[in-house]
Amino acid sequence: MSYTESLQDVVQKYREAGQEWPATSRQIARWAYRNKVWEPQETGIISQLARELSRAMREEYYTDPQGRRVRTLHAARRSDVEPMDGDDLSKKQKTLWADIRTDDDSHIELALQQRRMQIVGDCKQLKTDVDSFNENHPSGRKIQMIFNFEDDLADMDQPTEYKPRVSLSSVPF
Repeated sequence: MSYTESLQDVVQKYREAGQEWPATSRQIARWAYRNKVWEPQETGIISQLARELSRAMREEYYTDPQGRRVRTLHAARRSDVEPMDGDDLSKKQKTLWADIRTDDDSHIELALQQRRMQIVGDCKQLKTDVDSFNENHPSGRKIQMIFNFEDDLADMDQPTEYKPRVSLSSVPF
């Protein structure tokens, strides 16, 4: 029985137990868990925790000596060749985390390059969406999109607080 089929079986047992129907998936899950019809699998729990740890690591920042808010931990995907059954070799992809302040330069460089490629991928999809809208939308209106971010980055590097320079000698008392 596949995992999906086992979950469908949980729903059937819920209904056979005379529980409220129609029902939300949350009601069914609560009933299944409380009645030990379904128990979490270790691999599922570990996968969920790994996702939550990754999210937490992505959100960890520190302030560098120049006062910038910098992401502390960086992930890089790597492929390793591992022996499998017999003589077969298999590539296994894994994501390793490292600290930008202290860990290997090559790991951080790879992580930053991979993040840049994610941004390029997002820009490519945005361009595809804009092109499709411009060529197919019945309004005929065209949306222009600029993909050069240099001005945006320069603007974002500007201070966000105005600090006037006041000389005590120029302030009347």
